[in-house]
Amino acid sequence: MTTTTTISQHDFYGDDDGDSEGSVYLSVIENMKEEYGLFVWPCSVILAEYVWQQRSRFRGSTILEQLGAGTSLPGLVAAKVGANVTLTDDSSKAEVLENMTRVCELNNLNCNVMGLTWGVWDATIFDLRPNIILGADVLYDSSAFDDLFATVSFLLQNSPDAVFITTYHNRSGHHLIEFLMVKWGLKCVKLVDGFSFLPSRKASLLSGNIQLVEIVLSCGKSAA
Repeated sequence: MTTTTTISQHDFYGDDDGDSEGSVYLSVIENMKEEYGLFVWPCSVILAEYVWQQRSRFRGSTILEQLGAGTSLPGLVAAKVGANVTLTDDSSKAEVLENMTRVCELNNLNCNVMGLTWGVWDATIFDLRPNIILGADVLYDSSAFDDLFATVSFLLQNSPDAVFITTYHNRSGHHLIEFLMVKWGLKCVKLVDGFSFLPSRKASLLSGNIQLVEIVLSCGKSAA
């Protein structure tokens, strides 16, 4: 089997509003195979940029990235700005989890890496109390939507003031997503075009109709 491994570079620039953090540079190991890809997809780039632009909100927070797809760029940015980050992917994907560990080491980041399978209630999920749950491009397989929303709902019930922030391609399943939010006791408190806040130098390299949404419990507090 042909395997091509590359290391991509991702930068996040400081601004002129007095922020002293400067810029952040991250390296991500990407591993493309015939049947499976560990790749930084556009939704991940957009969610990572959102984390960077809202870094004061993420600093000091407890972050869980749902299914980092092996690259975990949004979670890495959160860790760089001072969040306590746990990166997860399907428990059965040992290669993906190993890649996430290697990426953390490459960037000198101390993130917790663990297996978490949607819809499976093992011992580890009961100990998770995130303030913010991140998910890039996790809404792509409609057959897995119920398991995803069940897991998100459970985690938000464990931390009622928490928020789930995800980026996704606005495909035909949009109404199904709205239906499942209601089914699992969730509500949208923010919905924006993913390109509306993306720097032009990054937007020019991406394509697609990508939305960013913040989701909370229906009975919980609204996100800031």
